[in-house]
Order: sequence, then structure tokens, then C-alpha cells
Amino acid sequence: MSSNHIKLTVDAVVFGYDPSDGLSVILIKRKISPFKGMWAIPGGFVLEGESLEAAVERELHEEAGIEVNYLEQLYTFGDPNRDPRSQIVTVAYYGLIRRANFELYAATDAEEAHWFNINNLPNLAFDHKKIIAYAIQRLRNKISYEPIGFELLNEKFSFPELHNLYATLYGKDIDRRNFRKKFLQLGILEELDEKAEKEGRGRPGFLYKFLPEKYFALKKEGMIFEI
Repeated sequence: MSSNHIKLTVDAVVFGYDPSDGLSVILIKRKISPFKGMWAIPGGFVLEGESLEAAVERELHEEAGIEVNYLEQLYTFGDPNRDPRSQIVTVAYYGLIRRANFELYAATDAEEAHWFNINNLPNLAFDHKKIIAYAIQRLRNKISYEPIGFELLNEKFSFPELHNLYATLYGKDIDRRNFRKKFLQLGILEELDEKAEKEGRGRPGFLYKFLPEKYFALKKEGMIFEI
């Protein structure tokens, strides 16, 4: 009777937002087989005695040079044919970071590490296209019941930047006035005595920042945020 040794990996879909570039994910270029030279999400094998959380944090540090504060388990992908080497199950995570706070650099089995807009992804190794699509859908579902922005926007931001973030996440246009009214009612923003840099016509508006205690309290309680 032959034994079937199923191996375990972790993978991470890390989202970042930039007002000029929209929503992006971190991809690394593989420098080992299989799929050498192809782009993939950061990840790798779980070491003996290592927790899943420790493994995904280690892989992100080794392959992209980053530490992510917000990581959440996404889904377990176990198609027996997803990896040409053997039957390998992966536990996928997704995370949110402020792009401006990180400089990516590749190490170990990654040749390069770059940001790619979610609407302009290259051909991907393994089943990583499927994993990213799953993460995007989870993120879009999540914004209806949990405030999102603290991990993605800069510490100070304009209301148009917040509006554009949500429009990007939803993948559709959102009425500006209605969005502003509903978001301010959440009570998690503080208007600052600073104005944004002028863009286009009209006078620049004030900058805002999240109130961390109120933000995370609302996040913990859950909310209904219908646009």
C-alpha cells in the first residue's frame, strides 16, 4: 500500500492602495522551478513545528521584504492538481497595507517583487489567479459590514481619496454626496485644520484622519454600510 504525503504551503494576497494607481497586489517573480520566471503571490512551505501564521509572516519577509499587521485567513485551496510537484494544499491569507509605508525587495526564491494593479495582472503561476480573485471578492464583501481604509490610506487623506478608495473596491461609481453623508455618520473620522493639495477645479477640501479607537471599536462591533 503506497502512502500519500500531502504537503502544506501558505500564500498571501497583500493589497495596497495608491490614489494614482488604484488597488494593487504584491507579486514576486519566481527564480526556482516550477514556473521559474513567472509571477506569483508570495508564499512557500510550512516548516516543521511552524504555525501557519508564522509561516506566512516569514514568507512575506523573505520574498517581499515586508511585515504586514493586518493578515486574515482567506481559504484553503486543495485541488490535487494545483501544483505539478505533488499534492500540495495551500492555506491562503490576505492582508492590507499602506503602499507608501513599504519598499519591496526580493530575497530567497524570489527574483523580483513588484506591485501590480488588480485589473492588469500578468500570467500567474499555480492557481494564483483563482486565489487573487477569491481575495478580491472577500474584500468587496467585507466593506459592507466593516470599515476599511485605516490600513490602506495614508494617515491624512482627503474625502475624495476615501471616496475613490471605496469606488475602486466596489468596482463601480458611487454617489459622492450620499457616500460622504453616510461615512461621516459613522463617527470615525476627524476633520483636520489642514487642506489637501489643490487638484483640478474648485477649492481644496480639508484633510481627515481616522480616529483609531472609534474605528477599531466599530470594526469589532460590525456595521451595515450600504452605499
